[in-house]
Amino acid sequence: MPYKIKSRIWIEGKNGTFLAEGRISLMKQIIESGSITAAAKSMKMSYKKAWEIIDGMNKEAKKPLVIRVVGGKGGGGTQVTEEGVKAIKLFDKLNKKCQNYLDKEISKLNL
Repeated sequence: MPYKIKSRIWIEGKNGTFLAEGRISLMKQIIESGSITAAAKSMKMSYKKAWEIIDGMNKEAKKPLVIRVVGGKGGGGTQVTEEGVKAIKLFDKLNKKCQNYLDKEISKLNL
């Protein structure tokens, strides 16, 4: 029977969790919907909780990862910044490398 190692990674900052799977998913949902409200709803999370997560990430980062956009054609909304997109790509890459390493290591187990 082949085995699989499951793991979750997160990046800690000086104020606790900076980036983790849920936070990355929230930013991806914001990219898709352009709205914190819609992103939170799709994740079955309150707007307040989503905003607290975003605020915490923004305070931890050197540059904001998510910003509010006022006005415009759609009446404004929320946008993941270039820094936020970089964070998503970095986190996804780290996650994939971690899982590839674990898959390679578990294949050495002959039980």
